[in-house]
Amino acid sequence: MDRLVITGGNRLYGRVKVSPAKNAVLPVIAATLLAKTPCFLEEVPALADVETICSVIEYLGARVKKEGQGLKIHVPEIGQTEAPYDFVRRMRASFLVMGPLLARSGRARIALPGGCAIGSRPIDLHLKGFCLLGAEIIQGHGYIEARAKKLSGSRIYLDFPSVGATENLIMAASMARGRTVIENAAEEPEVVDLANFLNAMGARVKGAGTKVVRIDGVDELRGAIYNVIPDRIEAGTFMIAAAISGGDITVENVICDHITPVLAKLQEAGVYVERGETTARVAAPDIIRPADIKTMPYPGFPTDMQPQFMTLMSVSKGGASIITETVFENRFMHVNELKRMGAKVKVIGRTAIVQGVKHLTGARVKAPDLRAGAALVLAGLAARGETEVSNIYHIDRGYESFVDKIKSLGAGINRIEDA
Repeated sequence: MDRLVITGGNRLYGRVKVSPAKNAVLPVIAATLLAKTPCFLEEVPALADVETICSVIEYLGARVKKEGQGLKIHVPEIGQTEAPYDFVRRMRASFLVMGPLLARSGRARIALPGGCAIGSRPIDLHLKGFCLLGAEIIQGHGYIEARAKKLSGSRIYLDFPSVGATENLIMAASMARGRTVIENAAEEPEVVDLANFLNAMGARVKGAGTKVVRIDGVDELRGAIYNVIPDRIEAGTFMIAAAISGGDITVENVICDHITPVLAKLQEAGVYVERGETTARVAAPDIIRPADIKTMPYPGFPTDMQPQFMTLMSVSKGGASIITETVFENRFMHVNELKRMGAKVKVIGRTAIVQGVKHLTGARVKAPDLRAGAALVLAGLAARGETEVSNIYHIDRGYESFVDKIKSLGAGINRIEDA
């Protein structure tokens, strides 16, 4: 029941280092189930979601040991092939263990997934792909069971470029007989990172980051030492923090090519952006201009940055901004909370019309999901008075040391631990 209390009006200045990507490290941790010899992940963010996926693989037979900032993971044998509801309900990414379990042990039983309530996010694409690889799927009583003596390569077309389905199927296909071709695959950097990790383990994955991924199955995979990519969503969040607070922040450990659409829209809004090799400096303008966005699968504008950008547009001047959400049908749950702070937002279907206001006003608000929670913190930075954000366990799922990092930049923010 912890909450964040933010005193608005402080301009943020300084440098902040981005952590390894949550959305990259979770599938990489799931992929360690494929190797009988130890893997070492050199830097792993301290996040609630990481704790959850580690609990899942430990239940399945993994030995997980923290070493410095990294994790040593050894799975000599798969002890269990079932991921129970108590784990999976906390985080949808737990479903990513199905591919590795099928590939290594020929059986997986997974509870239907939970996670943020931002849309239906069906798993039918995962199941369709597993069927094409030769698995038998049985569904009932809140669980999905998949069985296959040995997976066989196949040609799989995804109706939508789902990141989770692409990752799950690449992992399953890495130890299948023959070649698998995934068409209309997700192109996100996190998919590329998973493929790079699998290849370091001895897999043969080509084409990750394009619409067609080819996987030639191998008999076994070995452990590897790996470091995941920086978190592009965390980087984008701090960039918007600079802009909305009237500040000037240099974001370190960032791959700018991964967030090109975000940088472009910030510049369209009048924000100063200076790209470096592994850094990006973002400085606020005197006036934030309206800008329209439409979320799309990568390389389009990321849905995970939509709530934060809407918050920025809520204090723009000179007209309305049109924000269109095409990825998740229920990703405007932060709108009513922003309205409590004085934002003027009208939602029509999957489109939000945002009319900038002179200033936001502090209020008590509740984080409905992970990225919306971050957006409400950003709103608090810009608001007059005090803002209290509850349900912050959502934020803990995806941002490492968020309060400490943002406080180091000069924010008036404190975490209140309620008994």
